[in-house]
Amino acid sequence: MKLSLRSMRLLAVTPLLAAALAGCGSSDDEKEAAGEPLVGTFKLDPGHCDAKGATGSYFRMIQPGGTVEEGGYFLNPDSKCPDQSFSVAVAGSDGGLRTGEFQPGPDPAFNKRGDALAAQITKPGTFTAIKFAISTPSVDPGTGEKLPKPEIRNDDGELSGQLTAWTAGWNNLYFNQGSPKPDGSTKGLTTPVSGTYDEESGHFELTWSSTIAGGPFDRFSGYWHLEGTFVPAT
Repeated sequence: MKLSLRSMRLLAVTPLLAAALAGCGSSDDEKEAAGEPLVGTFKLDPGHCDAKGATGSYFRMIQPGGTVEEGGYFLNPDSKCPDQSFSVAVAGSDGGLRTGEFQPGPDPAFNKRGDALAAQITKPGTFTAIKFAISTPSVDPGTGEKLPKPEIRNDDGELSGQLTAWTAGWNNLYFNQGSPKPDGSTKGLTTPVSGTYDEESGHFELTWSSTIAGGPFDRFSGYWHLEGTFVPAT
């Protein structure tokens, strides 16, 4: 069977195209897994607020139908900020968030009036007259699903990762506030963990939002802003 000159050229080019496409695929995979894990403690700067908003570490609650950008924020009557949608955070006994391990909090997790007692990551803060606290348990208190250890990766100053285990306790209830959610999804306003990191100074900022499913705050979303200094594990 004789081949035309055009057919021979196509046969010669096809392997090159296949190799180029394969190369594109592998670079995408490498990009997805890019970055160095930061294993240690993300020590938190305390939150500070003024008439312009807040800096440092803080939390805000977005009402159903609201957005991160436009708000529709829930006002915490116990916040001492001029804008009571900001609830500032102060580092707990561990100094902040630890990656590569869990910070599950105490047992029991609540006192008789429903105040949350976990105080390793942040000191308990007051939200609508009841103290709420943060922990990162190995098992989701609501679903019983096993959770991954918190992981943050640095890719040339850009932070990413997963904080699926980030859990808020309040009034004898638990609310998963991680990203992605325990089932791996990003429901509602849940957004990926992202941020910035200065390798020289160790300064970091981390943000994400997470939508609540069920309970008294069903379809509300928490917006989290953590800021401070990363200290590698020794």
